[in-house]
Amino acid sequence: MNKKLAGGGAMMDIGIYAINGSRYMVGEEPVWVTAQETKTNPQIFKEGVDETIQFQMGFPSGAVASYLSSYNINYLDRFYLVGEKGFAEMQPSTGYGPIKGHTHKGELTQSHTTHQTVQMEEMAGIILEGKEPIVPVNGEEALKDLKIIDAIYLAVKTGKKISLK
Repeated sequence: MNKKLAGGGAMMDIGIYAINGSRYMVGEEPVWVTAQETKTNPQIFKEGVDETIQFQMGFPSGAVASYLSSYNINYLDRFYLVGEKGFAEMQPSTGYGPIKGHTHKGELTQSHTTHQTVQMEEMAGIILEGKEPIVPVNGEEALKDLKIIDAIYLAVKTGKKISLK
């Protein structure tokens, strides 16, 4: 709840997962964003700390993604992707427990893995054993996400569609 320490609120904390997930699911980088902010409790969510941000991103192919990131709405832990040939859904999608999913073809089954444990084991291997990371850890992916988040905050502030080109 302190902008100086956290950089924001729900968007910086949990909204980044939706941004990152949709970039991977669509397989493209977004070209524009729009966003709106809602505060139901400005005493707790002071200036610079967002409670709820609804945002949209557009991709080069014409795909449009819609998101809601909030500290005040329960049961939002969901990804839903719909296209010309079907749909895919994960719910819950980002929590610590088993991730569940299904598509228009049926349930997605995968054994439960605590992804934080896998991340820590891989990081230890990189540091202690000189292993090469599966995904580059050079900060480029984080920088892409943070540029999008900056544009989302600008869209909230200005009420305008922000180009990411």
